[in-house]
Amino acid sequence: MIDDRDRRILAILQENAETPLTDIAQQVSLSLSACSRRITRLRAEGYVTGTMALLDRRKINLPTTVFLLVRTGLHAEDWLDQFHAAVSTIPEIVEVHRLTGNFDYILKLVLPNVEYYDTIYKQILRRVQLYDMSAYISMETVKLSSSLPTTHIRGLIEP
Repeated sequence: MIDDRDRRILAILQENAETPLTDIAQQVSLSLSACSRRITRLRAEGYVTGTMALLDRRKINLPTTVFLLVRTGLHAEDWLDQFHAAVSTIPEIVEVHRLTGNFDYILKLVLPNVEYYDTIYKQILRRVQLYDMSAYISMETVKLSSSLPTTHIRGLIEP
């Protein structure tokens, strides 16, 4: 069973996975051992799938975000495999989503500058055939969060 304390623990871990166990236990009114057991269980049950460090994009010279909308006329399995392999091997492509509507995919790219987009564009074209690509430069990030809301977790763990 997932209860309110579990939800709060997950929210705390998403905010800062390095939060000391003593702080988490205090915030959710549990003993250290009970809190530790819950975190271990949440990891074992797959609610926590990993922990990562968030880097400052400006400090690592990747301040530019470009969204790339892609259309293809090809949907055969071999093309899909080729496309998935192509986008997986370009580290500046940090997200890829298959869409409904007028476009087939949206890609999120992080780049050192706008001009570098041409390098990525050419890498994609060398690896896979596409019908159309339209790039959109992000002018401002209004909201950026990697935290998921924990309010939708069901009380019972489903297989």
